Amino acid sequence: MSRKRKQGKPFNPAIDTGQGKPVTAVVAVGNINDKYSTYPSNGLDPRRLARIFRQADQGDVMSQMELFEEIEEKDTHIFSQLQTRKLAVTGLDWTIQPAGITDIDKEIADFVENAVKKIPRLREVMLDIMDAVGKGISVSEIDWEPDKNGNFVIAGIEWVHSKKLFWDYETDEMKLCTMEYPEGISLPENKFVVHRYKAKSGYPSRAGILRIVAWMYLFKNYDIKDWAAFCEIYGMPLRLGKYNAAASKEDKEALAEAIINLGADAAGIIPETAEIQFVESNKTTSADIYESFARYCDEQTSKAIVGQTLTADSGGGSYAQGKVHADVRHDLTVADAQALAETINECIVQPLVLYNFGPSVDCPVFQFDFKEAEDLKETVDIYKTLVCDMGLKIPEEHIYKKFAIPKPENGERVLEPPSVNPSQPAPPQPEQTMLKMKDTLDKETEDRQAVIDSMTDTAVAYSDKIFEKMFQPLLKLLDNETDLTALKKKLEDKDELKKLYEEMESPELNDLLTQAVYLSSLVGRVD
Repeated sequence: MSRKRKQGKPFNPAIDTGQGKPVTAVVAVGNINDKYSTYPSNGLDPRRLARIFRQADQGDVMSQMELFEEIEEKDTHIFSQLQTRKLAVTGLDWTIQPAGITDIDKEIADFVENAVKKIPRLREVMLDIMDAVGKGISVSEIDWEPDKNGNFVIAGIEWVHSKKLFWDYETDEMKLCTMEYPEGISLPENKFVVHRYKAKSGYPSRAGILRIVAWMYLFKNYDIKDWAAFCEIYGMPLRLGKYNAAASKEDKEALAEAIINLGADAAGIIPETAEIQFVESNKTTSADIYESFARYCDEQTSKAIVGQTLTADSGGGSYAQGKVHADVRHDLTVADAQALAETINECIVQPLVLYNFGPSVDCPVFQFDFKEAEDLKETVDIYKTLVCDMGLKIPEEHIYKKFAIPKPENGERVLEPPSVNPSQPAPPQPEQTMLKMKDTLDKETEDRQAVIDSMTDTAVAYSDKIFEKMFQPLLKLLDNETDLTALKKKLEDKDELKKLYEEMESPELNDLLTQAVYLSSLVGRVD
């Protein structure tokens, strides 16, 4: 519901341009007449639908926007599919990333993040902005006001009905009709969140998904009406009254009245000479035609809105098909999230920075986290490789934000990694190898062969970590290459092999072998 109009200085388009300072006056919301409609779906037929579309193409989209609103209200399948598209985005987590690493960049990002979080009913605001998926465009008015520190913040964002829009037939500029300016005004800068969705290329009034599925809605509407009439006629048995040829007029009228009342009351009285029969109808095959056509319309609608049918409509399908269809829907969610993030950055984040920090600073970036849950493990492995294997320096703050983990406060208990099992000590460093082997030699002087065997086992145990590190370049090559033919060709390339050998070079292994050979030689000389 729109908020009440502010009591204060009225909007003046000649002065309130949004340049330099935000427009605090109410422009388009709060008009009680917005709830009324001409209900263009009443008596809708192909000719009238085409006339509404032609009118929209000429710039007057009022009837089209009202029709789109009715379609969402009347067709449960279209409503549910559009709701799926919208909620898939509004349910995502989001972050504000600083523009750089300086203190001012972090200060601006923190300010913007707090300002966005304080917007009332932010999820509902995003849902209103996503109204553009169906209609092609959505407009929401920003309520700017100064806070106690003198900063301009957003006190609220209210949806504006798209029927108030029109395109000037001379300049093709999008304008807004208001109660004070019914002839239309240009939109002030940074006063409205304007989100455009393009289901296809072309004129803005033809870009919404509802423009595409409107014909399916019309055909399905005809089908449902005929189906309801069919059920009314053939859904109940035919009540047939029989009377004697000698029946009087009063007897006939009483029989007719009894048959009519029997449909509602299932009880009645008739003369003894009259008779009522119930004739059952067997038209199930004809009824299937209506259901099949309605289902066909729903399937085509699902393809247009969510890109597939398996996760939208009931029906059979393999796991592989379901996975592919789910991936298609995820692709749409990613595209919707990126488009919404661009609009929020342009219409909310940038004005917040402009009015509070000036035009000379860089703006932070609003981002949605649209990665699927199963990708987190892969992300952890990537960070582990970057930090542990490559030694890349990554800020702790980035990791906390990346995985949405709250940073522990002072004195707060935190989880600790499990302690190392004493029965399984960590292998010593290579520089400790000589001392360990020497101890083994001193303790096992009586049995030379046992000493050599013990040295061999010790060397093998110490070499596990070394070989694991040596083979990392080869394992990385195998992981990155999916084509066996290309892998074979790369392994046959002398330059590639030389590069691979250089990466697998291990001074630790050379040192271990040198020490083992040296100690073996000592044992042999003792014999």
